[in-house]
Amino acid sequence: MSLPERTCPICGRPSAPPGERSPRPFCTPRCQMVDLGRWLNEDYVVSVPTEPLALGPESGAGDDDGDGHDDRER
Repeated sequence: MSLPERTCPICGRPSAPPGERSPRPFCTPRCQMVDLGRWLNEDYVVSVPTEPLALGPESGAGDDDGDGHDDRER
């Protein structure tokens, strides 16, 4: 059973075959550069978690001067 052919996320043509210098998952270096340009222009974004992560005392969250002690007032 063969795997389904991948398509380029930019133009939809078949992706380049695997290889050492392959632009995969893109079909050509041009489509690779188009994608990079979209990231650099902030057309794409990575969503952030809606809930902030809970930081415990082991995270060093209150250690402002790097001495290993929590510098927040108790």
